[in-house]
Amino acid sequence: MQPIKTLFYEFGEIELYDTYLITTMKQGITVIPEYNHELVKLANSHFAGKYFGYITHRKNSYAVDPSVYYKTSEIENLAAFAVVSKNPIAEQTVAVEKIFLDKPFQLFSELDSAITWVTEVVKMQHR
Repeated sequence: MQPIKTLFYEFGEIELYDTYLITTMKQGITVIPEYNHELVKLANSHFAGKYFGYITHRKNSYAVDPSVYYKTSEIENLAAFAVVSKNPIAEQTVAVEKIFLDKPFQLFSELDSAITWVTEVVKMQHR
């Protein structure tokens, strides 16, 4: 499926779809709370009045400041958070990240599986 729109930022790119978005962060960056402003803007504009899912496609190696997840948890219409990674260390990383995010959070090795899961969780919110 083609994205509705692709947005480019200093930290990476975000592909927007009807009920979810996919981020791909740039190699070597550290995801910091300030980057959450863009996610909040999209939650309030593109996904206004409806639930959505967030998929981070971890193709590149980068760090995440766990405090990012406190702000992400405050996004009321965010229904699900998925990480896609083939890195064997991802399981340990996601186990720590889950502690900081108060939303359904899953790790996947394939993007298609993450899209299916996020789509189902979003659908359940609309019931």
